[in-house]
Amino acid sequence: QVQLVESGGGLVQPGGSLRLSCEVSGGTFSSYAMAWFRQAPGKEREFVSAISWSGMTTYYGDFVKGRFTMSRDNAKSTAYLQMNSLNPEDTAVYYCAADRGEIFDEDYYRNYSPDRAYWGKGTLVTVSS
Repeated sequence: QVQLVESGGGLVQPGGSLRLSCEVSGGTFSSYAMAWFRQAPGKEREFVSAISWSGMTTYYGDFVKGRFTMSRDNAKSTAYLQMNSLNPEDTAVYYCAADRGEIFDEDYYRNYSPDRAYWGKGTLVTVSS
């Protein structure tokens, strides 16, 4: 059974940084494209970033504006999201997803169906002074 465990969330002041991690077990990590989504209270789930199987290609949501960097370490079965210049609007639960498909393009992730992936339980990021 594939399991995803996110970590690294917490409380950070505006302008600060956090690094989220997503460790995958029970499957072949390198066979999954990985992604991060987030959901703020009262809002719909939002695409944050995605990374290809090799890590060579990444996509980001429009709101990221160069502040976040997604990476992966296939030897450690872990994906990362480095978040800089955080602001209160970034407050949300951040979810990691391991995509089971063979497609990797921007539209695929911008119009994502939850049943395409294995999901973690999320990690809360709160940006507040």
